[in-house]
Amino acid sequence: MTGRTPAPPSHPGARPGADDIVIEAVDVGMTFGTVRALDAVSLTVRRGSVLALLGHNGAGKTTLVGVLTTALAPTSGRAAVAGYDVRRRPAEVRRRIGLTGQYATVDGRLSGRDNLVLLAGLLGAGRRAARARADELLDLFELGHVATRPARGYSGGLRRRLDLAASLVGRPEVVFLDEPTTGLDPVSRLGLWEIVEGLVAEGTTVLLTTQYLEEADRLADSITVLSGGSVIAGGTPAELKARVGRRTVTVVLDGADDPARAAEALRRAGLAPVAGREDATLVVPIEATRDIAAVVRALDGVGIEAAELSFGEPSLDDVYLALAHRPDRPEGPAR
Repeated sequence: MTGRTPAPPSHPGARPGADDIVIEAVDVGMTFGTVRALDAVSLTVRRGSVLALLGHNGAGKTTLVGVLTTALAPTSGRAAVAGYDVRRRPAEVRRRIGLTGQYATVDGRLSGRDNLVLLAGLLGAGRRAARARADELLDLFELGHVATRPARGYSGGLRRRLDLAASLVGRPEVVFLDEPTTGLDPVSRLGLWEIVEGLVAEGTTVLLTTQYLEEADRLADSITVLSGGSVIAGGTPAELKARVGRRTVTVVLDGADDPARAAEALRRAGLAPVAGREDATLVVPIEATRDIAAVVRALDGVGIEAAELSFGEPSLDDVYLALAHRPDRPEGPAR
């Protein structure tokens, strides 16, 4: 037994790489004494894509990352990264991954450049190659202006960028980001998002744990929601939104129009308006964008012209509120 997991066959007509599974967990369980941290967790991540793990504190996100990065041996089930079983071939897995956690792990006494040169040397690079790789990463992460300063003097955003750069010294196939933007200001968070997007565009596979729904919505190709150590939902952001939320039209009435009369007209048209948060505002759930015309016709029929109409899609906030705190609704393996 080599410990290497063969790649699954491609589906007929699929584009090249469509079935190239880089991260796979099958019924992974993890217990600590009497505490079950993970319960039959299954998921897959394809090459060059981003999977976001969502869940409240204690949901099992960091424990799952620990299993997939070989820091923890699963109690049950199996997992493979880059084709290698995490229990049978942990060294092969570690050669192919990078890990960035919630807190910077670089040595604060060393400069940014020295941190990267040291890591490159530990990974087997010669002195010249280590310096070249360090300079390449300093340029990529726009850290050249602080390259010679001790890392302990970096701001939170610069420190996090250096930490991510350190995880990429060995050119990993797979990068695990465990809540990498926690505590960062919006500008620093946006900068890290852009760096992650650039890595994925070059073919890097990313597994991201986050509590920022906006972060998952922007970066993730697919999302797995964990609660109480179990997978309770999985799919693309659009699929999850479609499953737990409905599209809405928000109608802002002119001050002279009667909201009750407008609501009655909409109900007669088969719609179900509810009062909005603002005065003279109605929110109308709809099934499809064509129903916007039905809203306008219903109001026009009673001589009401909306001062403003806006169309809204369900958000990941809706998904999280509907699913993350409902562990009684497991859905089985995530995508």
